[in-house]
Amino acid sequence: MKEQKKKEGKLVEVEEVKEWKVDKILNKKKIKGVKKYLVWWKGFTAEEDTWERKENLKNAEEALEKFKGRMSVEVRRQERIDIAEERDSRRKKLLGKFIVRMLYR
Repeated sequence: MKEQKKKEGKLVEVEEVKEWKVDKILNKKKIKGVKKYLVWWKGFTAEEDTWERKENLKNAEEALEKFKGRMSVEVRRQERIDIAEERDSRRKKLLGKFIVRMLYR
C-alpha cells in the first residue's frame, strides 16, 4: 500500500471566519450519545480525518446531503440482502423437513 503524502490544507474564509473545507463525509456514529460525522478534510490525508458534530459542519451541507444519499442507497441494498438471506434460510428449513418426511415414511 502506498504511503499517503501529507499535504497542508488551505483555509477557506466563510463569514469572515477562516475554516477548513470538507472534502467528504465518510461515516456517522453516536459517541457518548452525540451524533458525529467522520470528516475527510480537503488537502489532508486520511490520518487527519476527524469526528465532528453536525453543528460544526454548517458550511458542508452539500457533503452531508451526498453522504445521506449514499447511506440510503447502502441501507436499501443491505435490506435486500437481509431479505434474500432470510428467504434462503426458510427454504433450507423447509427442504430439510421434506427430506426427513420422505426418509421416515
